[in-house]
Amino acid sequence: MKALILSGGKGTRLKPLTFTKAKQLVPLMNKPVLGYVLDQVSRITKEVGIVVSPEKKEDITAYVKDGGEWGVKVKYIIQDKPLGLAHAVKVAKDFLGNDDFIMYLGDNLIEQDISQYIKKFYKENLNALIFLKEVENPSQFGVAVLDKNGNVVSLVEKPKEPPSNLALVGVYVFDKSIHKAINKIRPSKRGELEITDAISYLIKNGYKVGSMILDGTWIDTGKKDDVLAANAFILDKYAKRKIEGTVENSIIDGRVIIEKGAKIKNSKIRGPAIIGKNSHVEDSFIGPYTSIGENCTIERSKIMYSIILNDVKIKDIKGIEESLIGEKSIIEKKDAFKSISLHIGDHSHIRI
Repeated sequence: MKALILSGGKGTRLKPLTFTKAKQLVPLMNKPVLGYVLDQVSRITKEVGIVVSPEKKEDITAYVKDGGEWGVKVKYIIQDKPLGLAHAVKVAKDFLGNDDFIMYLGDNLIEQDISQYIKKFYKENLNALIFLKEVENPSQFGVAVLDKNGNVVSLVEKPKEPPSNLALVGVYVFDKSIHKAINKIRPSKRGELEITDAISYLIKNGYKVGSMILDGTWIDTGKKDDVLAANAFILDKYAKRKIEGTVENSIIDGRVIIEKGAKIKNSKIRGPAIIGKNSHVEDSFIGPYTSIGENCTIERSKIMYSIILNDVKIKDIKGIEESLIGEKSIIEKKDAFKSISLHIGDHSHIRI
């Protein structure tokens, strides 16, 4: 089995941050989402293809490199235009050959170890296995209808009256029959080759499509609020008290990670939280569920439930909440104000 990770797309819902950064590289607890995806697939296979756009290939390759950190061998596959998930499979055909493969959207965070479910694909002799999650708002997703044995009967894309509450998670397992299905479908109204159309072709033509319903957390990190929720989840699950930097006249409360070279002075850090390498926090409060990247300077400020990327400077800001701040941004006080919520891209400079 091989793995195909989709890391293309424009990241429209995360603009302006994604003007300069691939959405799969947005950090959760200072680790890109793509890193968690690679953690998952490396338990299944050592042959990994990553589909990237020409514009963001350099960023993705700079992080993943040859895959050695995860013990995998990586091949990068260019998708010139974001023409759908099925199109991504099509451009990866030379890499995939006739092998079975798991397809994983590179901006999806899944709590459960999915490697344990691959045996279902083989035990039941499936042509496709789709992962599902019960959701409260199924009309916002593609949903699946199952028979009593858990086989997929039909798929419906964002229905006004959902026939079920089982949303499609961004993880699929396929055998070689998916290539035939993709060659049979046509672009949708939005001009894309939809993977749901290809799966529907399999169902209608007698192929066996099974399902697995996840009971753990699943977050599609495509929007700011979802990114912040994912960061909070990761901090809550994995953060442990670890102080490798220096702390002077400060209170470190709870599960706080202070990485090497970081300096905390006259401040209070309340966990779960992380302060990245070589960052400097002085006369400030860093609240729960906040990730501060590397080489940041935070002075006389209060930050809660936020993600601050690398090389950011924040001074004299007493109320930043629910914010996603891009690299090398500068936020500084001009006049008195109340708390704010921000979503800004790299190299921004805000005076408040």
